[in-house]
Amino acid sequence: MSFETMLQMLAGGFVTSLKIFVFTLAGALPLGILVALARMSKFKPLAWVMRIYISIMRGTPLMLQMFAIYFVPYYVFGIPLNTDSKWVATIVAFIINYAAYFAEIFRSGIQSIPVGQYEAADVLGYTPFQTYSMIVLPQVFKRILPAMGNEIITLVKDTSLAFSIGVAEMFSTAKALVASQVSMMPFVIAAAIYWVFNFVVEIILGRIEKRLDYYHD
Repeated sequence: MSFETMLQMLAGGFVTSLKIFVFTLAGALPLGILVALARMSKFKPLAWVMRIYISIMRGTPLMLQMFAIYFVPYYVFGIPLNTDSKWVATIVAFIINYAAYFAEIFRSGIQSIPVGQYEAADVLGYTPFQTYSMIVLPQVFKRILPAMGNEIITLVKDTSLAFSIGVAEMFSTAKALVASQVSMMPFVIAAAIYWVFNFVVEIILGRIEKRLDYYHD
């Protein structure tokens, strides 16, 4: 098999990896904000539920969570499994897992905002929603961007875990090619693609961080 053919096949797998990446960010970021706010709620039962959720998501392997979400509907409720079940289980597992990590990052950022800013917003007549959306979250985003960047780069690599339940992303494609071609070249190409994509993500995050660095001369 030629290098070009391998590259085309791996590129097809990378499209699936990219979809997992995009869907996870689109779901986990807003969910992470909601979980962070619930985690800090003065309503103790809600705060404890969120604390337990975060502990479970961060304390168990993502691969195990994918297996649970994929197989529980069949073994517990008798719902037949199909190809769509693998995709849904992958996306749901990634979203709820990364939302837990994002929630803790958001929580640390929110708690770093001085109390005086909340008091000033209250004096100006802002509602709690306006305070968070217009005053707190913009500052939080600037403060947590480096930590968020680390998690986002980790997410790029973690998309390879989807192979464990049969989703044909780039790593599983590379693994199949290595077995069929008896060559390590597919792994080398896949590693290069992962690195290039992460490098692009680093550049984008670096530019965003630089733009938000208001006080840098």
